[in-house]
Amino acid sequence: MEETCAHIEAIESITQPKDYVCEECIKHHGTWLHLRTCQTCGVTLCCDSSPNTHMTKHFHATGHPVVISAEPGERWLWCYVDEAVKGY
Repeated sequence: MEETCAHIEAIESITQPKDYVCEECIKHHGTWLHLRTCQTCGVTLCCDSSPNTHMTKHFHATGHPVVISAEPGERWLWCYVDEAVKGY
């Protein structure tokens, strides 16, 4: 079920990942399961299913609310603030 919010609706263009890696896991020799790309600053980090949950930590540190799935074939946005999701 799709639920949208003002944060998602404010996204005018989708920022795609530059590389298919978690930028923090690479620095610290970690591993990831799935990746997300921040729609505010463009950083790509690992999701909550990954051991280090870098994207959620990024949200808490920065307040950047919306990410996309960086997984090939997945086309959705997630808002941490409103816990809303929308396909694109």
